[in-house]
Amino acid sequence: MSAEHHEPNYMAVFFALFVLTIAEVGVVFMPLSKLVIGMALVLMALGKAALVALYFMHLRYEKFALGVIALTPLILCTLLIFSLLPDLTATPRVSQANQAASESVVEAQ
Repeated sequence: MSAEHHEPNYMAVFFALFVLTIAEVGVVFMPLSKLVIGMALVLMALGKAALVALYFMHLRYEKFALGVIALTPLILCTLLIFSLLPDLTATPRVSQANQAASESVVEAQ
């Protein structure tokens, strides 16, 4: 360990994680678009992951380089999730060939 530290208040961290979990459940039932709900859930999950990493994995008291090593995969994962969110909310497109084929099947019946 790089510096002396005192024991963190684990109950305060637990309470913060509990409040974020309740907020996540509340966001799901809000009348918002799927994109906004997805972004809010990802941001709250990042906050929870940061609390766990900082206090339960004791990264708050480690050297800066170890924190960067631990956060790099998290940042990459977050970028990938945000880049895939538009695909999750998009409506599937039907090509003209598939549409014509389905119409001919309906007409044949």
